[in-house]
Amino acid sequence: MNQPLAYVHPGAKIAKNVVIEPFTTIHNNVEIGEGTWIGSNVTIMEGARIGKNCNIFPGAVISAVPQDLKFGGEDSLAIIGDNTTVRESVTINRGTVASGVTKIGKNCLIMATAHIAHDCHIGDNAIIVNGVALAGHVTIGNYAIIGGLAAIHQFISIGDHAMISGGSLVRKDVPPFTKAAKEPLSYVGINSIGLRRRGFTSEKIREIQDIYRILYQKNYNTTQALSLIEAEMEATPERDEIILFIRNSSRGIMKGYTGY
Repeated sequence: MNQPLAYVHPGAKIAKNVVIEPFTTIHNNVEIGEGTWIGSNVTIMEGARIGKNCNIFPGAVISAVPQDLKFGGEDSLAIIGDNTTVRESVTINRGTVASGVTKIGKNCLIMATAHIAHDCHIGDNAIIVNGVALAGHVTIGNYAIIGGLAAIHQFISIGDHAMISGGSLVRKDVPPFTKAAKEPLSYVGINSIGLRRRGFTSEKIREIQDIYRILYQKNYNTTQALSLIEAEMEATPERDEIILFIRNSSRGIMKGYTGY
């Protein structure tokens, strides 16, 4: 490190080859893994756990106390997985007693000025684009992409491989493999391009499309559609993931687009 213009609390645990740029402040009870770069004017507060080979750009504030009036000063964490990039002026709050942790997975990209509130859980390989605002207790799956300036209501769940259009207001859960857009937020197809890029076969993509046709285009209610999917579609990991996600949804899923 050897950076005289940065402040690192003696109780912080910093791997030997971490680079810390000038005017950065690192508090007590912080751990930073090997190969990580911390840019200038970053503030890393108590409870931060940053993995290996991460990049934290200038102005980011990691593990600040939650913006939650119920927060009572309890010990909690903000965890960032290996190989994740946090761009300029991102704010990531640590957890509350509800879950104890705000967690971002491996290989994620959190673009400039995004806000990740307390108790959010983000999977691996997710992309959170500029200016996105996540309220507390939001869950985002692996490989999900959240478009710029989207605002996501508390307790929302977004499934694996989902893609949400920029500027969206997300008030309902977004099932896996789907694309979401319009206002109110609606199903506009499956994320077929993203799935192809990640190695899904054409056969598997057609299977996912058939499931969502039953759910969104056949005029069934959700209960009827799920029963039909279980009865007529072969059991596969993707089919079961979709069914489980929808049945576990506490806020209900987004509707099909009716503006055509």
